[in-house]
Amino acid sequence: MGRTRRRPIDEDRRDTYRLWQRLTALPGPLGTRLFSVAAALKAPYFVTVLPHVRVLEPGRCVVTAARWWWMRNHIGTFHAIAACNLAEVAMGMLAEASVPTTHRWIPKAMQARYLAKTTGGLTATATVDPLPDFATITSGVEVVVPVSLVDAAGVESVHCDITIWISPAKRRD
Repeated sequence: MGRTRRRPIDEDRRDTYRLWQRLTALPGPLGTRLFSVAAALKAPYFVTVLPHVRVLEPGRCVVTAARWWWMRNHIGTFHAIAACNLAEVAMGMLAEASVPTTHRWIPKAMQARYLAKTTGGLTATATVDPLPDFATITSGVEVVVPVSLVDAAGVESVHCDITIWISPAKRRD
């Protein structure tokens, strides 16, 4: 039996991303499921959409959510705020994987556009390409993270642009 090759752990990344690296070394979908539960417990409001983080790497995150009965609105579609919550999960995980420990990040604003009805689940994809040069961020900078939410047919039903503020982390001397 061959052993699975372990990926090197990126030590200048946050604990969240290092946990992703460790858990996704497990066979099959077990690692991504365990990570998704852990991430939702760290930010409990995320539990409301039961996110499943599928892809996490610097500059890109893909998260899915099924449409459960509590996520439906009065017309039976994926609730707008649940979609925004899913977008925030994708943005937050992307930031955790992308922003080194020398810096900190916080959401500052979100603009959401509702483009089409969604009767099923959604896949949220957050991307930032290229990533900022963190060595040049000395006071703070706004970075817009676009998040596309598509249904099973590939139709973008919601698009969010989430602005995050990235600044140097305070030193703990």
